[in-house]
Amino acid sequence: MEFKHTSVLFSESIKNLKINPDGVYVDGTLGGGGHASGICEKLNQKGIFIGIDRDHDAIDAAALRLEGFQCQKIFAQNNYANIKDVLEEQGIEKIDGAILDLGVSSFQLDNQERGFSYMQTAALDMRMNAGDTLTAEVVVNEYSQKELTDIIRKYGEERWASRISEFIVKERSKKPIRTTTELVDIIKAAIPASARREGPHPAKRTFQAIRIEVNDELSQLERAVDEFVDVLKDGGRLCIITFHSLEDRIVKDIFNQRANPCTCPKEFPVCVCGKTADVKKISGKPILPTPQELAINPRARSAKLRVIEKKG
Repeated sequence: MEFKHTSVLFSESIKNLKINPDGVYVDGTLGGGGHASGICEKLNQKGIFIGIDRDHDAIDAAALRLEGFQCQKIFAQNNYANIKDVLEEQGIEKIDGAILDLGVSSFQLDNQERGFSYMQTAALDMRMNAGDTLTAEVVVNEYSQKELTDIIRKYGEERWASRISEFIVKERSKKPIRTTTELVDIIKAAIPASARREGPHPAKRTFQAIRIEVNDELSQLERAVDEFVDVLKDGGRLCIITFHSLEDRIVKDIFNQRANPCTCPKEFPVCVCGKTADVKKISGKPILPTPQELAINPRARSAKLRVIEKKG
């Protein structure tokens, strides 16, 4: 299957990176190479592009897509949270900019074998890195009812979490739950018909929650934001595109903390803690897709772009 992905907020991201043609830039979520192509197009022969992805198929597809660009290109199958390790392996200390697009790629959603989609029948997998051991099938069949409830409520923000986990445990006691379709049917049975008539697909939030758990997405994101800020050069920029409130809250909070680190009580006339900001926020409010982009790519509807710049 062709690895494709419609890059969300493409022009806004490339513009906000303020790319230096001689610089070093990282795409920590390489995917099909959409944002990467926009970066590489602006780099000259001295410029260095580093693409990171947990999915080997993504790296192969992006490497092929970026062949024609003149910049130096480095690819790493790794977790973007390990950015410092990736740079150390290449003998690089600091970078001029980076982008993280936290959306699941169209390839992963549309490829039945990956089990990300609640719209197609597939084995319960949901691993971004096929070499990882934890799968959606393990989560669904081996986690306790309380663990399932907590995950679905916290990561999926699903109001029917306890009822869904109750139905899952009841069904798996009869036989293991193996496919996405089986799980969708259980979720639909758990959510009252009146609630299913409104909002997104009834399985969307639960599938999101299980995917986040399988790939440890939120804890990795928390670590990655700070790590990427640490490796930016002065004046370097970090662009992060999120797709749901949990991700956006993490990014927003860390950006705010780095931009306003003072811990002094508000009533103090001057700062005495000595903590100074090492970044400034370029986008106060998140940058959102235009109506034109939404008409072309409905999957962009929940996307938010936040940008910060490192300062010495």
